[in-house]
Amino acid sequence: MKKVLRWFILGVTLFFLGKALKDNWSEVSSMRIDAAGWASLAVATGVTLLAHTWAGWIWTWVLQELNQSVSSPQFIQVYLKTNIAKYLPGNVWHYYGRILAAKNANVSAGAATLSVLLEPLLMATAALIIVVLFGSQLLLNNSNFVIQILQIVSLFVVLGAVHPWLLNLLIRFLYRLKNKKSDPENQSISSLSIECYPLRPLLGELVFLGLRGTGFILTMYALGSLDLSQIPLLLGAFSFAWVLGLVVPGAPGGLGVFEATTIGILQHRFPAALVISAIALYRLISIFAEIAGAVLASLDERVAS
Repeated sequence: MKKVLRWFILGVTLFFLGKALKDNWSEVSSMRIDAAGWASLAVATGVTLLAHTWAGWIWTWVLQELNQSVSSPQFIQVYLKTNIAKYLPGNVWHYYGRILAAKNANVSAGAATLSVLLEPLLMATAALIIVVLFGSQLLLNNSNFVIQILQIVSLFVVLGAVHPWLLNLLIRFLYRLKNKKSDPENQSISSLSIECYPLRPLLGELVFLGLRGTGFILTMYALGSLDLSQIPLLLGAFSFAWVLGLVVPGAPGGLGVFEATTIGILQHRFPAALVISAIALYRLISIFAEIAGAVLASLDERVAS
């Protein structure tokens, strides 16, 4: 059923994207990028690469929260080298590579496994915080008092979702779900616990989402003019589309889900051709930045050795 659902979601998103491209092809094909636009795209690529490097550093913070002593440069290299593997079928191989590398660096199997579970959870939480803060911008009428109350309540709910009490319950639940007496990895997971609120990693993930959102906004700016008043809308829309691409079982790396969601949110606020062109360019920028990060990390590892 999971495979059927995955292919169904992929088919629906590809159909939606194909229809949107077909309906706006003449406008998309007429888009042009001037010298300032190319400079903006170059900055967007650099910011996106910085975001992935920053995410690797946050992973070391998560491991430190689990009382593991790790080398930040080494684990950032691992993070960047494995990041591109998320586009392989299954969308889990980047996690597997990080677990394997962490175990080879004398990190306990339980801590390594738990760290790659907590990292995307904190990412999703940070994205939801941004959505809650700027969610009213996604609505046609954002002055409703009820909406503002819901934003406040939702913010407390999202922040409470990563409280150590709930996280430790989740750890124990996962242990019972996969308990095998012969599996030492599961035994080591059961002995782990989060002792304090993961504030530093969560703040780090907010910076990560801010950097990724900035890369997308710069891509939009390269193709058309933007007002400062539109920045919260774009950041909220990006975060919502990004978190759906993270959690919805579709194509690897959120391919299709992110693009379809972004078009669905922004096509009524911006010219459809601008949105379609921007998300296509941003996907290329993101993949290029991930490849560049993996190459630079490999070169740095060779120079260091």
